[in-house]
Amino acid sequence: MSFSIYLDYYIILSILLFFIGLIGLIIRNNIIIILMSIEIMFSSINLLLVSFSYFWNDSSGQIMIFFTMFIAAIEIAIGLAMIIMLNNKNNNKITIDNL
Repeated sequence: MSFSIYLDYYIILSILLFFIGLIGLIIRNNIIIILMSIEIMFSSINLLLVSFSYFWNDSSGQIMIFFTMFIAAIEIAIGLAMIIMLNNKNNNKITIDNL
């Protein structure tokens, strides 16, 4: 018995993850939560690229993921450096309102 997951399930999961990240980006005030929400959105796009690449037997989507992961790593590094700088400046109270 073979078990296969259809492309529709990957698309639905990717859309759900993207909207969870978008809701976290809009609703939350904490900068760390906002960065995590952006990472969830990047991950949903990566899942979509991998699933389309797999189902179309094309490796270009999987290669493109390396670039998006590189951009996400740079975004986290710069974001965390800014958070540490603001944390020292604002006495451990980092929210969007403090910026």
